[in-house]
Amino acid sequence: MPTRVRIDLAGYHHIINRGVDRMNIFRHNEDKEMFLQIINKASLIHKIVLHDYCLMDNHYHLLIETEKENLSDFMRVINANYALYFNKKTKRIGHLWQGRYNSRYITSEEYLYTLIRYIEFNPLEAGMGKKVGEYTYTLASLIFNNKEYKECCDASLLLKQYDIETLSEFLNVEFTEEEQRYLEEQQKRKIKKGRNGILLSKIKTLDEHFAEVASKNERNKATMIAYKDGYKQIEIAQYLGLSKSHVSKVLKEVEI
Repeated sequence: MPTRVRIDLAGYHHIINRGVDRMNIFRHNEDKEMFLQIINKASLIHKIVLHDYCLMDNHYHLLIETEKENLSDFMRVINANYALYFNKKTKRIGHLWQGRYNSRYITSEEYLYTLIRYIEFNPLEAGMGKKVGEYTYTLASLIFNNKEYKECCDASLLLKQYDIETLSEFLNVEFTEEEQRYLEEQQKRKIKKGRNGILLSKIKTLDEHFAEVASKNERNKATMIAYKDGYKQIEIAQYLGLSKSHVSKVLKEVEI
């Protein structure tokens, strides 16, 4: 299978990495603390903002923002330095990581904020707490428990856009199957660099969007979904045989 192309544009990235053969890469809390120290140092050098994170025993999630096209350099530093630390400490040799890392470029605010909820719910999915913030190694946990966080998190959205009460309201609502499906759909998008930034593939064709439409109400909902998928109003209008102004009116009125 060909390697997924990594998008190194400046912006938001969701990074995931696992231990080789799903082995535990963090065996003690001090390992997670060391990993955060390595991230913090590398973030300050490469001008990276760590917006959120979750460190589980055998994998991690990072939500970072880059100012430059230096994601690969940043990730090489943190993965290599942590592997050196871990192998020396445990007296092992060989690869620590399952692969380089898995990255997703974040293409919308909806994607970004759904992802924050997903990252913070990760420990709950693993049965390591009953509500967000109980598991120590996420940023929200430090915020809720008034504990010190790393300098690389100073500009985090969790700190800049929420007070503790509103952050709790945002995060402590069950992560839904609909949100999970939305993330999975976003991850299916093929993204490549264009002259003026990123180029997104559509999640579905228009035929697929409107295949099971049996009423005007269903058509209107499908119109909104197609629009959110990246189709232009004129493309949808031409497909449906409607005027662009009619499609625009539908998008203003429909709720899904």
